[in-house]
Amino acid sequence: MQRTRDRSIALTSAVDDDELVRQHSPLMSPLVWDLAHVGSQEEIWLVRDVGGRQAVRPDIDDLYDAFQHARADRPALPLLGPTEARNYVTTVRDKVLDLLDRSPLEGRRLVEQAFAFGMIVQHEQQHDETMLATHQLRNGDPVLDDEPPPAAVDADSLPDEVLVPGGPFVMGTSTEPWALDNERPAHEVHVADFRIDTTPVTNGQFLRFLDSGGYDQPRWWSEQGWQYRQRADLRAPLFWKDDGGTWLRRRFGHVEPVALDEPVVHVCFYEAQAYANWAGKRLPTEQEWEKAARFDPRSGRSLRYPWGQADPQQGRANLGQRHLRPAPAGAYPTGAAPCGARQLIGDVWEWTASDFAPYPGFTAFPYREYSEVFFGASHKVLRGGSFGTDVAACRGTFRNWDYPIRRQIFAGFRCARTPDSDELG
Repeated sequence: MQRTRDRSIALTSAVDDDELVRQHSPLMSPLVWDLAHVGSQEEIWLVRDVGGRQAVRPDIDDLYDAFQHARADRPALPLLGPTEARNYVTTVRDKVLDLLDRSPLEGRRLVEQAFAFGMIVQHEQQHDETMLATHQLRNGDPVLDDEPPPAAVDADSLPDEVLVPGGPFVMGTSTEPWALDNERPAHEVHVADFRIDTTPVTNGQFLRFLDSGGYDQPRWWSEQGWQYRQRADLRAPLFWKDDGGTWLRRRFGHVEPVALDEPVVHVCFYEAQAYANWAGKRLPTEQEWEKAARFDPRSGRSLRYPWGQADPQQGRANLGQRHLRPAPAGAYPTGAAPCGARQLIGDVWEWTASDFAPYPGFTAFPYREYSEVFFGASHKVLRGGSFGTDVAACRGTFRNWDYPIRRQIFAGFRCARTPDSDELG
């Protein structure tokens, strides 16, 4: 909880108060709204529900209810100012730490294995990633610092694809203590043989699609995708600019040449789908993605992470905002999955072909609005986390979802295909 709050404070302290209350894009809330919102959720679930204690600010519940006010409308609300918001989240946190010190963490499903506290940590970390996306959207000088990601020392020797043999595997989880309702329950799924890209699609690969006229050829796009491409006038990934034949990108205030060896980021589902069609492939289903990321054919079991059961270490995945960019494709060899695919965790969220849907036996917990209200064809599933995702909010079973038009999120993709019979021997 403290590590998460430190990140929230760092993201909101990096700019002055005028920028905190400004809306940098109608796609996003003012940063000060996100800060007070995480405090409001912490108060509602931990101070009031788990602790049964007196409300701190019941008068602001509606202001920070994400379902009552669209992001574009939030700047017009009577929001807490920067100083008031900081004081509010500090007051709530002091009460929560006192509660945590006294809580038996048993007796109710909400508190067993500290679930409610884990839920709030994950919620705040998700908003931290949202605030990081707001920083990417803001105009102005760089205000965030990072270190360069590790190189990919053996990238040239990697195969383009790996084969994942068909058969059953256990998808989802019934044992991960902080798993959210849409990850549950564990259930057996059968997936046919498929091939999946060893690494996410890179900027250099995507540039070949762009240079071939991929954005101008309807045959690569779905009907909905082509309509959106025209309506939104998509011509390249978000934040790219053609500077006289050289493609530049804006990255957290820096303008720099597009790094050809990094996974492409800031593309929507429709762009990913069009590229896959152009490449003679497709996007993997969510089931295929999870089998590639978790299934260990030696034991016949599903792992917590591609590399095994251990929590992510710095050398296994690009998580936690240590780097403000994806690592080059092929990095993190010790984080590879048993099938040989790399960077399935971290670097970029990966679009899948699947709609966001409940697993068999799904039960909403602790409230319908976390997952259930989003189920359906309007949201596509993303998996794997990004460089801006914290380790507490990322695992092999974690499911993200968004509208297929979203580009401000740190999303890329990798392709899959069904192998020909002669490839299977």
